[in-house]
Amino acid sequence: MNEHSALLAEAELFIKQCYAEWGRSEQEALLRIQAIDQELKETDTYTHTYEELQHGARMAWRNSNRCIGRLPWDSLHVIDRRDADSEEEIAEALFEHLGYATNGGRIRPTITILKPERGKQGGVRVWNEQLVRYAGYTKEDGSRIGDPASLEFTRVCERLGWQGAGTDFDVLPLVVQLDDREPKWFELPKESVLEVEIRHSELPGFNELGLKWYAVPAVSGMRLEIGGIRYGGAPFNGWYMGTEIGARNFADEGRYNMLPAVADLMGLDRSRRSTLWQDRALVELNVAVLESYRTAGVSIIDHHTAAAQFETFEKREYAAGREVTGNWAWLIPPMAPATTHVFHKRYDNTVVKPNFFYGKKPYASLLNAEAEDTENRASVGVCPITGAAAGPEVSGSGQRTVFTHEVIPSRTGAEHSEQVRGGCPFH
Repeated sequence: MNEHSALLAEAELFIKQCYAEWGRSEQEALLRIQAIDQELKETDTYTHTYEELQHGARMAWRNSNRCIGRLPWDSLHVIDRRDADSEEEIAEALFEHLGYATNGGRIRPTITILKPERGKQGGVRVWNEQLVRYAGYTKEDGSRIGDPASLEFTRVCERLGWQGAGTDFDVLPLVVQLDDREPKWFELPKESVLEVEIRHSELPGFNELGLKWYAVPAVSGMRLEIGGIRYGGAPFNGWYMGTEIGARNFADEGRYNMLPAVADLMGLDRSRRSTLWQDRALVELNVAVLESYRTAGVSIIDHHTAAAQFETFEKREYAAGREVTGNWAWLIPPMAPATTHVFHKRYDNTVVKPNFFYGKKPYASLLNAEAEDTENRASVGVCPITGAAAGPEVSGSGQRTVFTHEVIPSRTGAEHSEQVRGGCPFH
């Protein structure tokens, strides 16, 4: 099957389902398919109408196997910005997305759809995994600041010229790429990012932990596919389920790892796991998240209510004659899963289109170049900590050392000159 035929086949499946859900006739669907076929012959692609784009995006949310919050799928607000034709226009569209979606704290499920792929033209890519995310840094002593999940992307932003303040909650810039041009980064305006201070009304010392999180979880690192057309830039958001913040972002050992600190504030015995100190601290951390968002007037949902709403979604889908697909491992909440109906069911994990898909990170080549540069520097005797050139004794060892790309780039100025003359002070 050639590309034309493959794209037409996907378009036909989408149009038939879409028009049927609208209650339109088979003849109307056939006429639209014929028009798409003609457009494909002339341009090798086709363009969705706004109506098709809107319903296709909503269907993609409805078909998202990992999402427990699909109940309001048909109310997703779809912003069509396929006309944005410069990096500045794209950035402005993303700022507007956050403003509309935030809505003063009453979060509105929203998607902004940007220019799609067109043959060899890559369309728009948003390099961020989420429109709002906190930076992560590795210090020279190996300790970390901020969100460890962002270590790679933070290095990418720094390589592009951005510089953070070095706190635990530095908001990363937006990085956008149009077609195959060089990416550009844009600082998010402060008014575009609503943040919530995380406090606990009953646990002394908790507020001094200085925790906070952002209001809108806008996923921007996934590709939207509708009827064979691929939209690499289509950031979308609902609102947070509390456990996403309290049981994952703050609690995971590979993220902010706050459970030990909370347990100590509670006076819990952490000498052995059987005291269930992790479970008890986890509950209070999640209570703090839910309380804080509600006090701030920011939309959030607890995992029990989310599971109940998902059950309603299932019933509505079955009533509409549609099967519910789902990834059980993702649908069960990370706290008390056995208390929800989802835990006790099994789901068909078949991927149905339209849908959202993960792809290769757009900055993978940049990281590969960084790793190659680091390897080359290591092979000629450059210290991965300071960037100092090695002395004769080191370079003459004949050994080749390869360092990871979580290294500090070379330093400049008098300090660097002194190191070059005397070799690396750390080795």
